[in-house]
Amino acid sequence: MEKEPSRQEDRATSLLRKQGMMRLSEFHEHGITSATISRMEERGLLNQLARGLYQLPDAPLDGNHSLVVAAKLIPNGVVCYDSALAFHELTDRIPPYVWMGIGQRDWRPKISSPRIEIVRFNQSEFTSGVDQHIIENVSVAIYRPAKTIVDLFKSGKRQKAFYDSNTGFAHATQAMKKALRLRMTTPAEIARFAVQSNVWEKIVQPRLEALTINA
Repeated sequence: MEKEPSRQEDRATSLLRKQGMMRLSEFHEHGITSATISRMEERGLLNQLARGLYQLPDAPLDGNHSLVVAAKLIPNGVVCYDSALAFHELTDRIPPYVWMGIGQRDWRPKISSPRIEIVRFNQSEFTSGVDQHIIENVSVAIYRPAKTIVDLFKSGKRQKAFYDSNTGFAHATQAMKKALRLRMTTPAEIARFAVQSNVWEKIVQPRLEALTINA
């Protein structure tokens, strides 16, 4: 007769093959104990990616692997800012950490590894412009290009106010130019998100008009 720990290991392996990576709490929901997961890790049957997050050693890794890890650690979060921009291939920058957006009242998790920077959005901005992408069998919430560009303009506004720097505006403008050229968004979509974020008239509108006036 097959022993219960062995059956749990088989279930854990099967689940990981389907779901890509899982948190310890998700294993518990399927009746798989912490002791089983610990034994599997000791025997090299699974890898611990972060505290309480596991993946099979032979799992194929995507170029956006870090986004998947962040999404599993912050399941209510949305990939934003430069991380979203890099996912959409609208920047040559390699973000040193994963940018994740959460709601104003959402719990802010304490994560030591991997490096994650958390941004709070008000409710309307947080829930707008979100698309789900399947990466390594995991559904990852990522802001679409137009929303990401507008968020960067809003961040640039803060940089200008606090540090008198136009670097943020230049970065967002370059991304907007590329997104429009590649037809990944439209002026109307950018305008809609900009109005919602209160950065339309003085910030986004003149830069958008300069890019499209001769288009």
